[in-house]
Amino acid sequence: MNSAALLVDSFGRIREAVHEAVDGLTDEQLTARVDPDANTIAWLVWHLTRIQDDHLSDAFATDQLWTSDGWSTRFDLPFPPLATGYGHTTAQVGQVRVPAALLLGYHDAVHARTAALVATVTDADLDRVVDTSWDPPVTLGVRLVSVVADDLQHAGQAAYVRGVVERRG
Repeated sequence: MNSAALLVDSFGRIREAVHEAVDGLTDEQLTARVDPDANTIAWLVWHLTRIQDDHLSDAFATDQLWTSDGWSTRFDLPFPPLATGYGHTTAQVGQVRVPAALLLGYHDAVHARTAALVATVTDADLDRVVDTSWDPPVTLGVRLVSVVADDLQHAGQAAYVRGVVERRG
């Protein structure tokens, strides 16, 4: 397996986890909270997808699908156009109220673009600096691992919330 295949597989696992966490849920289940300040499945999946869209767009110098493909208009959230959910308050988390089909549609579009982008990555590409605002500067390899780790954590959180919500009935 080469680097590109490893990355395609890694991002594919995120997609699988997202679908397992969201498929078949009602709007009410997507916005349920395990306690009053907890993140919802809808917010977690929106946020992890926004991070993937934002970070890969920056790393590969492409437009974010959120804005370029009209997802921000379809979601109609009360946030600035390039918001990713980072630093959101509990009230803002509660404002992400969208149906499963819309969440999965956006995620699948971002996944398809991500898979196409990372399928072209070579080992040498992984050392390319993509963000100089950090010390040390962030390479493409570090950014991609960071996105995979963050997205899998949030997908796991969404799966946990789903389990709690389903047990509550």
